[in-house]
Amino acid sequence: MRALRSIEEMTPQWCSAALSGWIGSARVTDVAATAVGTGQMADTYRVRLSYRPAGAGPATCIAKLASASPATRTAAKVTRAYEIEARFYQHLAPRLPVRSPRCYVSRYDERTQAFTLLLEDAGDGRVADQAAGCAPGEVERAVDQLAALHGPMWGDPAPASLTWLPRHDGPDAAWMASLVQRVHPRFLRRFGDRLSTQVLDLLDFFVPRVERYLRDRPGPRTVVHGDFRADNLVVDEGRITVLDWQTAAYEPAATDLAYFLGGSLDVPRRRAIERAVVRRYVRALADHGVKLRVDDCWRDYRRYAFGGLLTSIVASTLVARTDHGDGLFAIMANRHGMHAIDLGSDSFLR
Repeated sequence: MRALRSIEEMTPQWCSAALSGWIGSARVTDVAATAVGTGQMADTYRVRLSYRPAGAGPATCIAKLASASPATRTAAKVTRAYEIEARFYQHLAPRLPVRSPRCYVSRYDERTQAFTLLLEDAGDGRVADQAAGCAPGEVERAVDQLAALHGPMWGDPAPASLTWLPRHDGPDAAWMASLVQRVHPRFLRRFGDRLSTQVLDLLDFFVPRVERYLRDRPGPRTVVHGDFRADNLVVDEGRITVLDWQTAAYEPAATDLAYFLGGSLDVPRRRAIERAVVRRYVRALADHGVKLRVDDCWRDYRRYAFGGLLTSIVASTLVARTDHGDGLFAIMANRHGMHAIDLGSDSFLR
């Protein structure tokens, strides 16, 4: 079954083949797609399906396809976002207890860059609010899902052999540092007047040291999400489902934890709860057989607080620009910058 180049190619015949493992000899008779979400790397649709016989399969699915924006498709090619998400659902999602959407079909065409996912619809769940910050209770459940992602492959060298799964301290480090140097002036032109003086000063310190930050990455490695934040979490009846696996990587586990807390809470609330949340994460890892000292976790949490600032610089200048996106990137850059300042993360680069 081929990857689709546009939603118009999602015919009843294609959907029947995609869902054959769930609907058997039943057939999809009608498909109606509506654009949903505010994601900037892929185009996402809610697909309503009719069957013969009626009710033979899911009434709705979520479809993700390569963006219609040429600039965004170029960014996805550079970052390998489509390939990584497709391979994650093919190879890792079935092996990990983290709650991600059921994947009915995952296709990626390396030659054409066509990309198609057909996923379980989260239904009545709501996306956590990145700008407002995670609500009480959501942080704890989200951290439990992080432990469910990180724990099973904690310290396991096997993911390093997956050629599609990035490891950012390798050859990519120099390339990424060069990219940051190139796009940093554009980032400042777009967001400089929205950033605090403290964060602007921190950027002056950090940008020349990006390669060092990426190469010096101690700490236990595992499969990480890479963009674990409120906008990628669906909350439904107390459960958290984790979306958007385009940035999965084999990295130190604390990179996800620091990125989540640094960007998904406003600064005062993050300051108030972060030590308790780090302790909860360590306890949750123990449920997956991982022994980690709280002090060691806190040290690595501090070390990797720069990750969100790095993502803000790169992502905001590569994807198609929107008012929503600009507002969100400004919020994230300020939060992540203050996170690194509060934790003295610069001490790891001096």
